[in-house]
Parts: sequence; structure tokens; C-alpha cells
Amino acid sequence: EDKGGAYFVPAFSGLFAPYWRSDARGVIAGLTRYVTKAHLARAVLEATAWQTREIADAMTKDSGVELTALKVDGGMTSNNLLMQTLADFVDAPVVRPMVAETTCLGAAYAAGLAVGFWNSTDDLRANWRRAAEWTPRMDADTRDREYKSWLKAVERTMGWLEDEE
Repeated sequence: EDKGGAYFVPAFSGLFAPYWRSDARGVIAGLTRYVTKAHLARAVLEATAWQTREIADAMTKDSGVELTALKVDGGMTSNNLLMQTLADFVDAPVVRPMVAETTCLGAAYAAGLAVGFWNSTDDLRANWRRAAEWTPRMDADTRDREYKSWLKAVERTMGWLEDEE
């Protein structure tokens, strides 16, 4: 049900967007003798959601456009707990389509457009169907407190490599 205060930051080859820090390395923070394997598994799941939040925040900052919904795809979207966690962390609805593997679908759509099977991208938009939607349930104070702790864990990943001369 929770992560027992543990945070996992997967910076195995550095931190990428929005940090761009090649000197960062993965960290597990907040360990106590009471943290279990289940807590660590939850911390790993939450790390995915926090990283998505950071990208969404960077996109909002760059564009000036607030996130109104997050449309997701791919294999991880089959994890309903992750989808609810995403909704809570980004504070926006998360929407999963009927066809979760949209990269393959996009290739098929492009081929269909090329050979005239579909007349326009409007035809493709009409094919899109929602499979599920998650709305945020986490209160703002909890979200802000947890995010602040996540950022503290991220800070601990930096500076592990010395400059090579």
C-alpha cells in the first residue's frame, strides 16, 4: 500500500530529461530496518510516475500549456496501480486507449494512409477509443510533500563521477 518512506531513483547511466546529468547514479534512499521488498517494489513503481511528472512539468514550463489529461500507451499501462499513481502525481486524468501498443498502430495507420485505405488523419482520430481513465485522488498537501522528498532523493544521485582530465 505504500513505500515505507523509501525512494528509488533509476539513474543507471545518469539522469536524462529534465536534468541532463551524466554524473548521476541510481539511489535507494529512505531505507530503515522496516522497509520490505514490497516497499521497494512500490518505490520503483512510483519512480516511473515521478519521472513522468518531471517531464510533464518541464513541458508545461516550456510551452506555457497546462496538462489537462495524460494519454498513455505501451506495456506498462496494463498496471492499474501505476496508472492511478500517475494520475495522482501529475494531478491530471490518465487515459489508456483500447489499443495500448500505439507505436505498432501508428505504423499500420501510416501504411493505410499511404495506400489510400484511409482518406485522412480525421478517419484515424475517429478510430481512437478509451479503455480506461484514472482521476487524481491524492490531496495536494500529500502530493507536494512526497514530491519534495522525491526531489531530495534525486539530488542525492548527482555528483558521483569526478571530471576526467
